[in-house]
Amino acid sequence: MQDVVSANYCEGYKIELRFEDGNGGIVDFSNFLCRGGVFKKFEDINFFKDFRINKDLGVITWNDEIDIAPESLYSYATDSALPAWMEP
Repeated sequence: MQDVVSANYCEGYKIELRFEDGNGGIVDFSNFLCRGGVFKKFEDINFFKDFRINKDLGVITWNDEIDIAPESLYSYATDSALPAWMEP
C-alpha cells in the first residue's frame, strides 16, 4: 500500500496524486458522480475542490467524511492493477 503524499487540483474532476514511492498520475474522479450516495456531494465542484490529505490514512479526504482507499487511488493514478485481495 502506498500513501498519498501530494495532491494538486488540475481541472474539472481531475486531481494529480503523488505517492510515497514517487509514482503518481492524474485521477479523473468524474466517474464517482454516478455512484450516488456520499459521492453525490461531488456535484458541487467547490466541495470537490476542497480536499485534504489525511496523513494518518494516506488518502485524500473531503470534509473528513469521504475518502477512497489508497490502493484504488494508486491503481487509478498509475494505471496499474489492484492488489489481488481487492479484486472481485
